[in-house]
Amino acid sequence: MSSALSDAPDIVLKLVAQFKRNYESYLQGPYGETQLRREYIDPLFKALGWDIDNSAGYAEAYKDVVHEDSIKTDGGTKAPDYSFRIGGIRKFFLEAKRPSVRINDNRTATFQLRRYAWSAKLPLSILTNFAELAIYDCRFKPQKNDLASKGRIIDILYPSLIERWDELASIFSKDAVLKGSFDKYAGSKRKRGTLAVDAAFLSELESWRELLAKNIYDRNHLSLSELNYAIQQTIDRIVFLRICEDRGLEEFGALQALQFGGKIYERLKQLYFAADDKYNSGLFHFKKETRRYTPPDSMTLSLRIDDKPLRDILQRLYYPESPYEFSVIPADILGHVYEQFLGKVVSVSGHKLTIEEKPEVRKAGGVYYTPSYVVNYIVSETIGPLLDGKTPEEVERICILDPACGSGSFLISAYHYLLDWHLNYYVRSNPQALARRRRPRLRQVDSETWRLTTDERTRILLSCIYGVDIDPQAVEVTKLSLLLKVLEGETQETISQQLRLLHARALPDLDANIRCGNSLIAQDFYEGRKAQNLTVEQKRLINAFNWRDEFPTIFRDGGFSVVLGNPPYIQLSMAAYYNELVSLYLARHYSSSMGRMNTFGFFIAKALNDLLSEDGYFGYIVPNTILSQDYYEDLRLLMLRNTITSLTTYAYPVFEDAVVETAVVICEKTHPHLNKVQLRFIDNRTGRIQSHEVRQSLFLRTDKHAFPVRANEEALQLKKVLDKVDPPLDRVANLNQAIALKHDRAKSLFDKAMGPNYKRVIDGRNIGRYSLAWSGQYLAYDVRNIHSCKRTDIFEAPEKLLFRRVGDRLIAAYDNRRFYALNTLVVITPKAEYNISLKYLLGLLNSKLLDFYYFTYIKSTKRIFSEIQARQLGRIPVCLVDKSNEDDAQRLVQLVDEMLVLRRRASRARAPQEKQVLERRTKAVDSEIDRVVYRLYGLTEQQTKLVEREWLGLQSEEDAAS
Repeated sequence: MSSALSDAPDIVLKLVAQFKRNYESYLQGPYGETQLRREYIDPLFKALGWDIDNSAGYAEAYKDVVHEDSIKTDGGTKAPDYSFRIGGIRKFFLEAKRPSVRINDNRTATFQLRRYAWSAKLPLSILTNFAELAIYDCRFKPQKNDLASKGRIIDILYPSLIERWDELASIFSKDAVLKGSFDKYAGSKRKRGTLAVDAAFLSELESWRELLAKNIYDRNHLSLSELNYAIQQTIDRIVFLRICEDRGLEEFGALQALQFGGKIYERLKQLYFAADDKYNSGLFHFKKETRRYTPPDSMTLSLRIDDKPLRDILQRLYYPESPYEFSVIPADILGHVYEQFLGKVVSVSGHKLTIEEKPEVRKAGGVYYTPSYVVNYIVSETIGPLLDGKTPEEVERICILDPACGSGSFLISAYHYLLDWHLNYYVRSNPQALARRRRPRLRQVDSETWRLTTDERTRILLSCIYGVDIDPQAVEVTKLSLLLKVLEGETQETISQQLRLLHARALPDLDANIRCGNSLIAQDFYEGRKAQNLTVEQKRLINAFNWRDEFPTIFRDGGFSVVLGNPPYIQLSMAAYYNELVSLYLARHYSSSMGRMNTFGFFIAKALNDLLSEDGYFGYIVPNTILSQDYYEDLRLLMLRNTITSLTTYAYPVFEDAVVETAVVICEKTHPHLNKVQLRFIDNRTGRIQSHEVRQSLFLRTDKHAFPVRANEEALQLKKVLDKVDPPLDRVANLNQAIALKHDRAKSLFDKAMGPNYKRVIDGRNIGRYSLAWSGQYLAYDVRNIHSCKRTDIFEAPEKLLFRRVGDRLIAAYDNRRFYALNTLVVITPKAEYNISLKYLLGLLNSKLLDFYYFTYIKSTKRIFSEIQARQLGRIPVCLVDKSNEDDAQRLVQLVDEMLVLRRRASRARAPQEKQVLERRTKAVDSEIDRVVYRLYGLTEQQTKLVEREWLGLQSEEDAAS
């Protein structure tokens, strides 16, 4: 007890003693929540390191703690009492109750807290009246009948607060959050049964789509595209209005009231008309107006929709049926939901409706939403440099584009970044004067807090944010997300004030900024007779888009200042995407990404060649194959003609449920004058970052102009030495991909030989370094069952090397038993003209030096699911034997022979002591092999230390991944 007493700050001891003295009077008297917050909760969390009063004077966007303004509604809801944040990002909520409220069994209070936190996707939050401090795991979807104890993981009564102080501080102190202890604790508490708000809301939207699809299809005569448009607009409008209600911008319960009575859609349209008058959003554009880019929507006004589907939807929007608190759902969560939602469409087969994935989504293997930490990094690295030293008037000329904007996540982040920059700039200037202007840029919330006016937020949006997407539904969702961002922090009062003083509606028309079209195909696609084989539907999907016609002012000024995003990764084969003519068009127009036809390469070429202004910035997240694979060499050369500011790779795939490994590429469209590239490697589970710089000019000297992102300057200098003196492996040996079967394994592999064509077969699972363990399987060898490698001579050779194509390091084995091999292996045989020993090659391939060489210079990215192609393996340098090094070469062969014997003995050893002896000897021989290889390649002591150090770093990452 004494140690606990000494650990708790004095202020906590005083608070506990004071509360104990007054506890009875607090329970019975008028002691309220406001007094409790001021006298107890504020000082308690100051003791935990939080700047409760913003004494540091941070701008609104970066305050430690936001004390939310209450939103009075008929439903009795209000914003959370405290939002604790790091760098403007919410970490947890705290909801306070007066001491007379029993926290332990109050279902209403716990449901309210969990609903806020779950909707905001916060794992933990706190409910307290100081007498009791309850911590909840808020990842369980809130249900109206939940007990107050649901999700409660820590319960601290005030008498034990002192002795449990370390426990509380280790999770909820500001220092603990900054150091990752909060996230680690939350991760350790995750249980089955939790359902994230994005997954739940996606399921909700999909159920609404099914309800509306059947009813609208049955009651109206619409084409397939019209049907999908009508469904999407109806859902978007309802979601928008419901969010506005929870934010206090619309009368709470207006949608809810529609449930009672008939003709729901007719009455819903009245809310649409009112929203059109109030917001001026393209979401509610029903009448012809001057200076509007798109025609008004008359189609959805004439829809016939029955009451039942609408009533079912509206019931799910309010407590107690709804677990959602729309005022706190982050914009990026809505974007995540809509990105998945838009991956499917309503289709009609005969008279039957189905919901199916869009063709392009199927081809890409699904919809992958970019995590916010990646989005925010790209935004800061591309927009940040352009804002340095600028005034708001100069920033107005910065135009930011996402040419494949999807649901708008990058544009929302970019817009948020600009809003924060403008607010900080104005607050540092003369905020009072800016608030008194005829068109004020700021409004004062309280003595410490300023916010941008809606008019100013609109000006920034219209001046700077642009997007294009081929999917009209995605375009509408991007607009919706941006419009909701404009309204953040607004109230009915501030909106009404704008209407009254500025005679302006609250929201802009984004039709001229967010456009629907094919970013890669221009109108020249239709020149001549190329379109003769296209159907009307194919032409609609192609949606040719002339950039200079659509954004004439921007291109008169030189182009976009920033191009960013996550372009689609769709592998094209001739005649596989829309039409053969499309593939031919893309191949001709985007030759810089040839070798391999993939849309992300086209988007890189489009940005650097056509869209960016001089000195503009480009930032994409793309597959990391761009860094090293041969067929992207021309694309890398295109980037090398500009200034590459940074290349970032990740330890683990950043997309949920996707194995594609990615890299973030940031370029400035300017000539690279002695430029240094920042190379970053991020462990995206721990947050650990490794970073170093290399001269961009060194990339021009690498094989195929690869970007070896794991190599520092010293390592790149070593590569130059190695490449000068040694020929590549494919010059001294034959490298063959092994047998690829036409049929599945069950039809080709057997446990016993049943004829002369049954051959002993092995694959990658049978191979280790210097070891080969046959599993007893036979291949029924028949060239009709084989896709590739129909040459039996390589398998029947008296000796060969077998190399495993997938592994966390180079793995090769020696075979003199004439095994046949499946295509998880590469078969290596010597070329007669070089007369090189296979056992010598085996020692080289299994050495640390060549392992370091391959994964640093050739496959320079993270090795999860790392597939090694024969053509990549063939680039490894092989040290030839001559009189100067023949003694070391002979010693290497002797050591390899010993290693092969040790591996065979180890496979048969049974006694633990014998196994240990063999393991120790194996390690010693392995180390001596490495030393001999270093001598063969002429490495200095300093270069040897470099390889050893970097190799250990590569292996530790693999161990962490395992």
